[in-house]
Amino acid sequence: MVSFMRVIGVIDLLDGLAVHARAGNRTSYEPVRAIAGSPIPAGDAVALVRAYVDRFGLCELYVADLDAILGKTPQHDAIRGLSSLPVTLGLDAGISSVVQARRAFDSGASYAIVGLETLSTFAALDQICLALGGEHIAFSLDLREGNTIGPAGFGLTAADIAARAAQSGAAALIVLDLARVGMATGPDFDGIATIRRRTPDVRLIAGGGVRSREDLVRLADCGCDAALVATALQNGQLSAEDVRFVAA
Repeated sequence: MVSFMRVIGVIDLLDGLAVHARAGNRTSYEPVRAIAGSPIPAGDAVALVRAYVDRFGLCELYVADLDAILGKTPQHDAIRGLSSLPVTLGLDAGISSVVQARRAFDSGASYAIVGLETLSTFAALDQICLALGGEHIAFSLDLREGNTIGPAGFGLTAADIAARAAQSGAAALIVLDLARVGMATGPDFDGIATIRRRTPDVRLIAGGGVRSREDLVRLADCGCDAALVATALQNGQLSAEDVRFVAA
């Protein structure tokens, strides 16, 4: 049975451009040039957001500032421009401290995303949730082919890390397998269902590999509250009707 499922549009920013992410190989990302067959100016993030909103009725975005994640200059101006649009905006910008989390909100983020890939220690996540309120924090469980990424999660299983993030107070949990991003392979439904059983009380968001309405239905049946989607919206595999169906 399908429960409510929200589709969250993904914007990956690199060198000031909205790019098409594929398998986490960031050096090969190309600017987004069209959405569902309609061209947009190459890499124009604002145009991409407007297409998400106008064509698909989306009201929430996941924005990855890849420059910040890679240790380069964060794209504060670009984020501010996107935050002025009528959407809820979650920002992943390599956040690993209270100071960095506050900067995310200063840039206009509705909530800050702390990613396992760039998290120094779980104590840092504890401090961020305490200082800013866990209801304003999402933790991204970053994986590659089911294996955890980042120093803080060394030696722990994905489910153990998810439970630890919930213990820190993060109100939302994103399960994101970079190897599946942009590859149309489908999500890891079994892994996601396992994580839902370990973390029954958080908002659960899945990302990586979503191809179709059927994938969204299966994620809802796994207990997900939302799904991150980019490629399937940009290439027309998902329609506005599909988005409305799972949100009904």
